[in-house]
Amino acid sequence: QVTLVESGGGLVQAGDSLRLSCAASGRTFSRNAMGWLRQAPGKEREFVAAINWSGSSTYYADSVKGRFTISRDNAKSTVYLQMNSLKPEDTAVYYCAAEPSGMGFIRFGYADYWGQGTQVTVSS
Repeated sequence: QVTLVESGGGLVQAGDSLRLSCAASGRTFSRNAMGWLRQAPGKEREFVAAINWSGSSTYYADSVKGRFTISRDNAKSTVYLQMNSLKPEDTAVYYCAAEPSGMGFIRFGYADYWGQGTQVTVSS
């Protein structure tokens, strides 16, 4: 069992940066691929980024590639999403996800464990 708690969201201006954190509880954190997905008002939840259990492999949505960086610290049971050059279209609730079967599932929106979400609002 893994419990996920996101933090770090907020209101920023276009061009600013934010770093989201997702703290996990449970002894199996390091065995899970981790990822971030987001959902804007009136839209379906979409994939943002994923990282494998060791941190050696990452994958990004085209819309955030080059601006966002996902990383993890298994010693702290935490995954991060560094978001730079934020745009108004990045406004959404960001969810952390954990999936023991690998990044591939997260890329398609499937995960065994989900956080409660943190709001990111980017003003123009």
